[in-house]
Amino acid sequence: MIRFTQKGMIVLFSSICFLLSAITLLAQDMPNDYQEVLKSLDRKGDFKAGVLKVNIPRNDLKMTIQGVSTPTPFGFGGWIALTKAADGSDVMMGDLVLLQDEVNPVLSALLDNGIDVTALHNHFFWDDPHVYFMHVHGMGKAADLARRVKPGLDLIGHVTPAAPAPWGGGTGAPLDTAKLAKIVGHEGEQSGAVYKITVGRDDLAMKEHGAVINARMGLNTWAAFVGTQEDAAIAGDVAMLENEITPVLKALRKNGLDVVAIHHHMTGDRPLVIFLHYWGRGPAEKLATGFKAALDELGKGTPGHEMAH
Repeated sequence: MIRFTQKGMIVLFSSICFLLSAITLLAQDMPNDYQEVLKSLDRKGDFKAGVLKVNIPRNDLKMTIQGVSTPTPFGFGGWIALTKAADGSDVMMGDLVLLQDEVNPVLSALLDNGIDVTALHNHFFWDDPHVYFMHVHGMGKAADLARRVKPGLDLIGHVTPAAPAPWGGGTGAPLDTAKLAKIVGHEGEQSGAVYKITVGRDDLAMKEHGAVINARMGLNTWAAFVGTQEDAAIAGDVAMLENEITPVLKALRKNGLDVVAIHHHMTGDRPLVIFLHYWGRGPAEKLATGFKAALDELGKGTPGHEMAH
């Protein structure tokens, strides 16, 4: 009986040692630089299939969709992921879950630190609170990517919403449309209280089945103004090539305009065109100057293409 107990204890001890060794080996499977990323970001994550995935869940939000309680794993677990490129550097991608008041502060923090933002959209209808999903991308060494993305991540859940300025109700000097057109460099059209400037992307010479895809077919950039010269609102859309996205984002944010969506309008288009929607409040001339800054980032030597099918 004593001998049986001793054998049992030996087997149990051996099993525990094996499990501890296996756990240690699994922990060692994560590259040291990825372990440092988790420490630097002060986040949890795991390493599988050659990918470090860092968890950025929105556990601070009590989400509902059409009144149905939806826990974080239902679709509100933000993340960034890193994997090794052929040259030993790292590719970073991610999807951040943001309240609308967090979107532009996080966007600016990422852009200021060399991280690209590649999409901004909703994943749900009827969600309360309303959240947006921001897709991000970066290239470099793991430690550098962690350093660059951290300022944006640190803002999540810590942005104090700014109180909007009261709307003047249209009292004041009417929009000086001639001055706005001069700033932008293009004439617009008046439709009721709205003055809208539309600029085509004829530089892309895009065609489908031989038909020219021009501004009236939706391949355009525009700005709509409403309000007064002193207190106006602007909203619009920017049609961009892939390499124009980051410069346009930086131009808009530098001029105080908020980005509200980044997505496709077409499929099969060549070159690939991404559309960005924006919004702003302030003096009309200042808003026009911000739009002009974004417009100036477009069309820097782009060849025409046929849409693919």
